[in-house]
This record gives sequence, C-alpha cells and structure tokens, in this order.
Amino acid sequence: MADQTSADNSNTIKDPDDWTTGEEPATGAQESYLRTLASEANEEVPDDLSKADASRKIDELQEKTGRGR
Repeated sequence: MADQTSADNSNTIKDPDDWTTGEEPATGAQESYLRTLASEANEEVPDDLSKADASRKIDELQEKTGRGR
C-alpha cells in the first residue's frame, strides 16, 4: 500500500513558477513572515515582491535561519 502522506504532499507542493496568481503582490502573511525571517537573517527584503518571489525568498531565508523544512 502506498504511503498516503507522500501522495498528499506531492499534490500540494507546486512550483511558484506554475502558480496562476504568482505575479500578484505578496500576501500579508508572506510579508509578515518575511520580515521575521529577514530580521533573524540580518537581511533586507524588497517591499514589492510577488507571491511567487516571496515564496522563493521565504524558502531561502528558512534555510539560512535554520527554520527550513
């Protein structure tokens, strides 16, 4: 029997380049989390990121701060 968790995760993870709303402005939640991560990483984050760019930056900063998956 296949592992259901793996199957569920494969359907929910989508590359930001493939998002239909990826070019829309970052959400408030993304901006808030980015500010937290950027502060911990001693980095600055541009204010005008798209949803897709914000997602990529979150992944980058999570790795840098040790909050990665």
